[in-house]
Formats: sequence, C-alpha cells, structure tokens
Amino acid sequence: MGENEDFTVVLQDSKASYVLSNVAEVVERILTFVPTKSLLRIASVCRLWRNCARRVLRTQQQLDWVSACGPSNPKNHALCNMLAEEVENVFLLPKIVLALVDCEAFNGQAYCYRQNKQAKMRRHSLDPFEEVNRFFPTGCDIMGMVASGIVMTPSGSFSGVPKEYQEGEAGFAIMFPSIEGVNIKPFHFCEKSMSPTALKEAGLVDNPELRVVLLFVYEPCQNGAARFLVQILEPLAKSNALIAGGLVDSYFSPPRHCCLQGQYGVAGLALSGPKVQGASVLLDQEITSPKAAEATIGRLKAAKIPEKNTIGFMFSCLGRGQNFYKDQANVEADAFHKVFPNTPLFGLFGNGEIGCDRIVKEDYTLCDTDTESLQHEYSTVMTLVHVG
Repeated sequence: MGENEDFTVVLQDSKASYVLSNVAEVVERILTFVPTKSLLRIASVCRLWRNCARRVLRTQQQLDWVSACGPSNPKNHALCNMLAEEVENVFLLPKIVLALVDCEAFNGQAYCYRQNKQAKMRRHSLDPFEEVNRFFPTGCDIMGMVASGIVMTPSGSFSGVPKEYQEGEAGFAIMFPSIEGVNIKPFHFCEKSMSPTALKEAGLVDNPELRVVLLFVYEPCQNGAARFLVQILEPLAKSNALIAGGLVDSYFSPPRHCCLQGQYGVAGLALSGPKVQGASVLLDQEITSPKAAEATIGRLKAAKIPEKNTIGFMFSCLGRGQNFYKDQANVEADAFHKVFPNTPLFGLFGNGEIGCDRIVKEDYTLCDTDTESLQHEYSTVMTLVHVG
C-alpha cells in the first residue's frame, strides 16, 4: 500500500512538472497571482516562464499606490517603512512614481508623538532621493515633492476613505505602469534649464495629444519664483490641457544638477494620449460649508469620466482644512469620497493652488485661459484624472 501511494505521488509530480514546463496557458494563469517583483525573478527560470511573465506584465496596466502616516522610527520616514513592505506585493511594474511627503519629517527632522509629548530628533538616514529610489526598479522615474500637508487614501483599497493630514507624518507614492494609449512624462525647470525647446521636449507645447499637466512649484517664496511660474503658465494657458497643481515646500527627486539647493523651480508630470481624461472644479473662498463643498465637487460628474484607473487630486490652501470649516475635520476629502466612493484621492496643502473650473462634456468646455485665473489663494482645486 505504501509503495502504491509513493508511485501515485511521483506520477502526480511528473504530470505537474510536465504542465509547468510545457503548457503556457496554465503557467500564464498561475503567474497572474504572483506580485511583480517575484514575477521578474521567476522570468529567469526558463524561456517558457520568461515569455509568460512578459505577457502577464503587459496586462498589468492598473495604477497602484502606497500611503503611510506616522509616527515612525527615527531613521526612516513612515512612507519609506511602508514602501519596504508593500512594494514587494504590488501587481505592476512602475514606470512613473509621484511621491509627496510632509515637510515636518522628511527634511531631516522627525517628530515622535507619544503620550502627548513631542520630541524632536535628527534623522541619520540616506539622502531623500536615495531613500525612496531604492524601492523601485532601474529606469523608473520618480517625481518627489515635500509639502506642508498631505491628503491621501489608505493603501490597498480604491474605496478607502481619504484623510487630510495638516499635521503629523504622512506621505504617499502613486505608481503608474506603462499603459497603452497613455504617455506620462516628468519634467523639471529652473531658471537655467527653462527654454522654449525644453518646454517642447517635455511635451508641454506643440503637443496636440497633451491632456493633463500636474504642476508643482517648489521654493515658491524665493524672489523671482512668481514671475517664473507665469513664464510656465503662459503657454499652458493657451492649450486645451487641464492644468492642476500647487505650491510645495521643496523638491527632492530626481536630483537637481542645473541649480543649487534652495533655488526655486517647477516640476511635474505631462500626461498625453487618447486614453487620458481630466476634469477639475475650484472650491473658492465662498465655499464655506460641507454641503457647498459636496455640491461643487459633484459638478465633476458632468465630465462622465470612467471609474477604472481614475484618481482624484486635491490641491488645497493651508488656510483651508479644519480651521476654515469651523473646526470640522476632513470636510473636503469626505465630500469627495461621498461623490466618488470608489476613486482614491491624493493631494497636498500648500501656499497656493493652480487650476480652474474645467469640465469637458462632449463638445463643451468650461475653462479660464489667462494665467491669473489659474493661480489662487484660500482655495482648493479638486481634480479627476483618468489614465486609460
């Protein structure tokens, strides 16, 4: 009886080995359940597995993200700790990463909150770029910003409730894979690198397929920063692209080689292609109640943007948030979630907002086109971006 059982096990093993070595359909189906980082390692086993892994990778076209809030240990930001755990489990090969972290903890200073006692300590860690870059594959472009406040949806669920973090340690990294019909190009300009040729190479001018521009101004309080922003916005305001963004504290990725630390500049992502869609609304100073915020955000539904592979961006003034709404917390993030319960929301609190009312419905476009109407204070620009 024992010999028969052993023979049966060997026979079953040999059948399984044959299937896994020869039947591509079965191997490919199994590999769809394997996280991408493991999938890349598996691809080196044999030619069949390599070809199957490549086909699976081409199907992984849904964006993903990792988000985290503190406190964390003194050596690493909470986001970096979470990336170390979660990047191993994502089902996509990141091509572009947009990362935003809070300025309190990421610029070399950490705050630990324990039993209402705040202690400040120096971090002894890697350079911020290296700290984030080490989690992603070679060739992945990382656009990293530091802001005064963070808006983010918890990792793992498109229907998670987004939260506004105007204090404390928080950050997120949105990972965009290579998507058919979508071209996402990072750009960075300072006074030395800014030119008409550079704008064209970045896809910001003379690009009929440009659909959305996410724009971030760093070191905005430096002399000349406001004038420099107008130089960038003038050609963009004449395009049909959706423009949205905000003023951030600083910029850490990729490393700057054209200007010194502390100098102002502009960085962001240019999204082009037939499968890119965008819409935005402006919550100005007259929007002062949760009901009014929800009604304004609800206007985004007129754009009829598909739910899949769509994310929301919230670029808000530091003067808004809990104090603006008479000590009511998370008002605008909650209003967005109520209108779009299955769309994750990310963003920042800064010292200025960029954007306007822009809802494209069939052949109708509502849009302000001069540079002044694209810049705001005490407002929130709420945006939907669809990437195929």
